[in-house]
Amino acid sequence: MAQQHLDPTDPSLAGPVTGDALAGYLRAQATEFLRALRQHRESGGTATAGAVGAEEPVDAARALRRSVRRISASLHTFRPLLDADWSESLRPELAWLSGTLGMEHAYESRLERLLLALHRLSGAVFPTQADRVTPPPSAPDRGNLTVGAAKAGALLDRQLTLARTRAHSTALQALGSSRFHAVADSIAVLASEVPLTQKATTTDLLPYATAAQDRLQDAATALPLVTAGHPYNAEALIHGLSPDPSPHPQDAPWHQVRLLLRLHRYAQEVLEGAACADVRLLTAGQALDRHRDASEAAAAAASAARTPRIAPATAYALGVLHADQRHEVEAARFAFQQCWQKETVRM
Repeated sequence: MAQQHLDPTDPSLAGPVTGDALAGYLRAQATEFLRALRQHRESGGTATAGAVGAEEPVDAARALRRSVRRISASLHTFRPLLDADWSESLRPELAWLSGTLGMEHAYESRLERLLLALHRLSGAVFPTQADRVTPPPSAPDRGNLTVGAAKAGALLDRQLTLARTRAHSTALQALGSSRFHAVADSIAVLASEVPLTQKATTTDLLPYATAAQDRLQDAATALPLVTAGHPYNAEALIHGLSPDPSPHPQDAPWHQVRLLLRLHRYAQEVLEGAACADVRLLTAGQALDRHRDASEAAAAAASAARTPRIAPATAYALGVLHADQRHEVEAARFAFQQCWQKETVRM
């Protein structure tokens, strides 16, 4: 009888993934944070996202956010295995830092999205970001748009560029603040010493990751996926341009699923490594990212439409733009629904 050799790479032969893996993951993310912070400081970190030659500080800021999100998610999912006082004090600071660093990019992306949609809706050619920074002689002119769309684009440009500039200043102030230095010091310590509880090194991480998956599954199941399976949801436009500036009532559950999907993905990274990322989960996450972006863009168009004393043609163009972005919301929901049905069958 031939001798059978066991495959050391067979996951069924491996023991449980314990707190040691969590510690290694957190140390790796802390090291990524410190590397990105050093890159940000070496590049000056003062260029705006829309300026020429700003790629390095922008990339460094995104790398900072990536590591901060993963550290924060791990503190949430595997909370019982970490020192409670340390974890509970650091998590809100990480949320503050991630949100502060992300606002400038969010406003920039929102403006790009809305101007692209305006030009698409009016049949004009969309100018690239570089064209708007340093227009070449042949750059498309906004005059190609209808008068209302041109004024709507100018209004959005002013409002969102101002918001982006303020977000940039806020981020710079945050990175120079004592609050940020305290967070950075905590992460620097984390790069070498992870405050695990005594039982963590022998505790299986799988039940905690499974709980994160179950929370995602429950939240996704509660979504109106039957409605999302139709190409058009008329109810989505009812509250769009109402005087109430509160977020769209249909969007919150989808945003929550997006956050839970991210927690699930990061928990998988702790157990299996980033190289084992599930493509279908990534696709579902991308659909929910598009949903978030379109939802926020629609809200920005609705907010601009409430600007006092704007011309009727401008308000009309903004209303059309709002409806277009709400259609994009529905398209993203449909894409998620299609992807999630396949993911649910696989689970």
